[in-house]
Amino acid sequence: MADTPSMPQPEMRLRTRPISAGNLCAFEAVARHLNFRAASEEMALTQSAVSRQIQALEREVGVSLFLRHTRAVELTGAGSQLLLAVNQALPRVDGAVRQIRQSAGRRTVAITTFASFASMWLIPRLEQFQRDHPDIDIRIDASDVIVDLGIADVDLALRSGPAKSMPAQAIRLFGEQLTPVASPWLLKSGPPLKKPADLARFALIEDAHPDHLEWLTWRRWFDEHGLSTLQPKRWLYFNYSYQMVQAALTGQGVVLARLPLVADSLASGDLVEPLPGQRMDSPMSYWLVVGPRAEQRPQVKAFAEWLMAQGRATRRIIGEDADAVTADAAD
Repeated sequence: MADTPSMPQPEMRLRTRPISAGNLCAFEAVARHLNFRAASEEMALTQSAVSRQIQALEREVGVSLFLRHTRAVELTGAGSQLLLAVNQALPRVDGAVRQIRQSAGRRTVAITTFASFASMWLIPRLEQFQRDHPDIDIRIDASDVIVDLGIADVDLALRSGPAKSMPAQAIRLFGEQLTPVASPWLLKSGPPLKKPADLARFALIEDAHPDHLEWLTWRRWFDEHGLSTLQPKRWLYFNYSYQMVQAALTGQGVVLARLPLVADSLASGDLVEPLPGQRMDSPMSYWLVVGPRAEQRPQVKAFAEWLMAQGRATRRIIGEDADAVTADAAD
């Protein structure tokens, strides 16, 4: 049974009045599902109501946007062109509405960052900011997807990368070195780990997809220390840095860790750096990027200043002398 009856294709005349926003929302839902019934259920409307909205939109645009088949629909070329614009425009409208609602209600700061940084550096520190600013709500979006702060409903980003990959006004919080770390229990109960070659006696924890993180690999560390043929007792692979460090915390092996992300665990004694003189420089640094639409909001400024203070503290812990600079100055 067809989702909608085949619609005759009358001669359509171009119109100049504004397009109905409701019709565009219906169009986006049908285009995403390629199914009128699924779109109507999502929008809590009847199938015939959604169909009427699409027909009205096609009259407004002046061309057919869908090809109707017996049990499915597909986009025409014009429909695909319109969908591209709608997918860009609707999130911006939604973001603007959320910003307006936020400004009329509670003070909120929205942050985007990658999952390992959120878990290992940001979240453990948040309690202090919340204690000092109890009237500011924090929303964290932990994702490896780079968000465009110009259009997204996000106030600031915490990112990792070289200076050349950052926006000009990104603020460098701290750099990065890589160093082997392990739990004190593993080092006490296992064979001695006094020199790099001793790593052959241990399980080594590695990223499961090293191709896109070549700089964060044991093989690179081995090469820098003249151990290109070294093979460990066994390998243990994970997808994320926080998983790798968690495995090390529980004594499952030695991990080549990002020093800023394990500095607190080293300071507390939960992890040990058995080869402190064998650190390896990383091409990555950690950056704060404030969205252009959010930089003047008092709560965002307060959170950004707090992040920069936390960055200074981390630089002291890891022994980094460099001051915070913008990406254009660092490049």
